[in-house]
Amino acid sequence: MNKFVKIVLFCVAGLLIVVIAILGITQIASERVEVVELHVADASGEMVTTRLWMVDDDGFQYLRTGADGSGWYSRIEASSSIELTRNGETRRYTTEDRPEKSELINQLMREKYTWGDQVVGVVAGSREGAIPVELHPMN
Repeated sequence: MNKFVKIVLFCVAGLLIVVIAILGITQIASERVEVVELHVADASGEMVTTRLWMVDDDGFQYLRTGADGSGWYSRIEASSSIELTRNGETRRYTTEDRPEKSELINQLMREKYTWGDQVVGVVAGSREGAIPVELHPMN
């Protein structure tokens, strides 16, 4: 094997190690504090479970999506209600976007999830324009 091929293989292996390390750190950062499970049907009616962060403020619970949305956010927009499991208890909710609370919810997420919020923010993108989703329990 010539020297050029060895250098290329070494660089590819190094890059792979860096990617795996970033993914591992992101996984640790995202799962080390409270994680809830959102259950909502997709377009075909199949239930999809997504693990998310949640914060509480003034008697309401909040999820947060980035300004560009996400798969779980698209599914809740298409649904009249969702199910969410927190601390082993599953409840039904309606949702309401609260973009005016973006700064506050971002702050609460930073306080609760500390360095994990920073790590995920670097990997997933800026928190600017994030959309807080307020949950309203159904009776």
